[in-house]
Amino acid sequence: QVQLVESGGGVVQAGTSHRLSCVVSGRTFNRYAVGWFRQAPGKGREFVASITKSGDTTDYADSVKGRFIISRDSAKNTVYLQMNWLEPEDTAVYRCAATTAYTQLGAAALYDYWGQGTLVTVSS
Repeated sequence: QVQLVESGGGVVQAGTSHRLSCVVSGRTFNRYAVGWFRQAPGKGREFVASITKSGDTTDYADSVKGRFIISRDSAKNTVYLQMNWLEPEDTAVYRCAATTAYTQLGAAALYDYWGQGTLVTVSS
């Protein structure tokens, strides 16, 4: 079994930066690609970013490309989501998820394990 725990949510000002963390435990960290997804109030789940098992390839939703950066630290079994130039539209519950898949990492259906989520509220 794999457990994912997000942290770092809170209320932040628009235009500032903030970082979320996702600790992955239970199995070998490098077996899994990890993605971040978000769900804004009253909206459906949206892909945000993903990183492959080796960390050599990342992918981003158009809405965050150029502002968010996903990375992973194997020594800490942690994946980070650095969020820059935050906008009120980024307000959402952010969840990380893990998959053994190699491709199509933007597809939520491929992910086997999910964290509970952390709320980020961006105030204008």
